[in-house]
Amino acid sequence: MKIVDDSPDAAALLELGRRLTRTRLDRNLTQADLAREAGVSKRTVERLEGGGSTQLGNLLRVLRALGLLGRLDALVPESSPSPVEQLRLEGRRRERARRAATRTGAKSWTWGDDS
Repeated sequence: MKIVDDSPDAAALLELGRRLTRTRLDRNLTQADLAREAGVSKRTVERLEGGGSTQLGNLLRVLRALGLLGRLDALVPESSPSPVEQLRLEGRRRERARRAATRTGAKSWTWGDDS
């Protein structure tokens, strides 16, 4: 009896696997070719394409071998402060240099010829 996992995570993994397969075939690579280029086992490529779980590092190696690693920026874009946060931080941005503060209790420096 086969257990069917119809969770959103399983569906996402299956779709990712389908897309990886399509990309690999578009590049005319066998699973063995891709595994060799990525530095992973053929079984890892099979697992990824089948929607199975694997280590994140292996996924990154396969994406790099397929020339897709740069597209991760679209998946997880760099966050930027909200407009309100930008305004709040604006006043804290340094606009000019200041003189170094003297330490409390420290003597002023002199040439030494005042003795």
